[in-house]
Amino acid sequence: MPESSGTTRERIAARLREAPATPSALAREFAITTESALSHVEHVSRTAESAADERLLVAPPECRECGFSGFDDPLNVPSRCPSCKAESIEEPAFVIE
Repeated sequence: MPESSGTTRERIAARLREAPATPSALAREFAITTESALSHVEHVSRTAESAADERLLVAPPECRECGFSGFDDPLNVPSRCPSCKAESIEEPAFVIE
């Protein structure tokens, strides 16, 4: 899909079909906020689920200090680890298969 065609969500969905991406990478690539990128990914997830042959896969956020990855909401960028309280959290990554 050419860069100028389609809505932001359509372009994000096309991007996620190509390779995994984090919310901040999507935000930079599409000149939107990280929060907006997460909102678009959430909507793309619902759209992908309605298509029989696609689904959004999520590599959950993970603490860089202790490895904790049991965050409640994988479609979120947590500010700190509930286990060790470190603020060094790896962002979730999304891909459509």
